[in-house]
Order: sequence, then C-alpha cells, then structure tokens
Amino acid sequence: MAFDFKREFRELYQPKAKPSLVEVPAMTFAAVAGTGDPNEEGGAYERALELLYAFSYTVKMSKMGDWQPEGYFDYVVPPLEGLWWGGAGAFDGVEIGDKSALSWISLIRQPDFVTPDAFSQLCEIVEVKKPELADAVASGALRFVRFAEGPCAQVMHRGSYDDEPASISVLSAFIEENGLATDIAEGGESPTGHVATRAFDADAVLTALDVDGAVPNIRLHHEIYLGDPRRTKPENLKTVIRHPVRSA
Repeated sequence: MAFDFKREFRELYQPKAKPSLVEVPAMTFAAVAGTGDPNEEGGAYERALELLYAFSYTVKMSKMGDWQPEGYFDYVVPPLEGLWWGGAGAFDGVEIGDKSALSWISLIRQPDFVTPDAFSQLCEIVEVKKPELADAVASGALRFVRFAEGPCAQVMHRGSYDDEPASISVLSAFIEENGLATDIAEGGESPTGHVATRAFDADAVLTALDVDGAVPNIRLHHEIYLGDPRRTKPENLKTVIRHPVRSA
C-alpha cells in the first residue's frame, strides 16, 4: 500500500473543528511564490499550481522510469498547501478584500528522499516531459525548501474559502485563551487585520524558508487544502488553518 502522509500524520492533516496546539516538525517541500488573485483564470497562482503538480507527479511516477531518487518508496502525493501574505487592503479581519493584493507561497510536501541533488535531477526530467514548463523551471520559479513550523495552533475549517475569517477568529481566541500570541511575520496576513508594512519579495521569502529543517524567522498564515474546489461544493470543502504561536 502506498504511504499516505495524511493517514500517517493525522495530527498535522486531520485536526478537529475545535482548535488545538501542535508541534510541526521539519518537512521538505517543492514551492512556488507569487502575487495575485488565486481565482484569476490563467493567472500566476494557476501557473504555480501547474508547476507544482507537474513536479510532484514526476517524483511519484519516477518509479516507472529508468531513474528514481535513492530511497524511493511509493506514496500518495500530499495535498496542496499555502502560506499567505496579505498586502494592503487584502484582508481586514472580517473578509477578504482585494484578492489581487494577496501574495502566497504554494507548497506540496515531498518525501525526504527528495534531496537538493534529487530535486535538481527531477527538475531536468520535468523540463523534458513538460516542455511548456521548461522556461518556468529554468527560471528557478520552482524551489526546494525544508523547514519546520514549530509550535502552532490549528483548526479544521469547513466551507468556502471566503468564509475562513470566522474560523480564524475562533482560532485567534483559542490562542489568546491559552496564554499565547500569534507569531505571524510583519506584513503577513493577520487574524485581526492590518495594513502590510513590508513588500513581498518572492525570492527572499523562499530563501528565508529554506533553513535545513529549522524554524525560519518568517512565519505565516498557513492553509492545507483537503478538498478539490473543482469537484467539491464550497460548503463541503475542508481546509486546515494553521497559525504559528509564541509565548504572549
């Protein structure tokens, strides 16, 4: 049976509707960062997902080719994840405002056998198998990052992405009740809303995240998407919402 990260690490991927605390260990990701409305047809976000899925399935299906990363095992491709950075006017604590002001780091977890060297070789395979993505891969848009999130609070949100602020409010109250504070980087999306004070630099953020499994200095609002919005009614979508925390 293929290894399923969601089943093996339920504490990370299957929280309850009631918020809880969790210690998030080091993980390896393929990542793409950008800015823009995630709903824009043919936009930067859509292109980022195309690149992420092309890479992730190249890794998984390497079992069918002449070369596999050392230590390869069969597995279920983990769910899409996102770190979000709210630019000025993007989020006011009540509702998502200007979605074009949102910046994001889209991620898909990779097995630990995807090392930096294996990542480079797999990117070369993507360029051959998906020539329409070759320029994007060659540009360095797709990055290898490995980091831990450390202490966090999380909750399962059920429903439309646009209704997430209600769940964020519940999560924020839980964090405060436990004598903790949300530890989101300045300029990141805040559970209470604020005007971003720092510009989003995709390359700098990705570099900051790749800390060889340590907890990076930059910590952001995190979402894990357990449903496919193309096939699931909005009211049935399940999204893990995770916020890093620190002592108050």
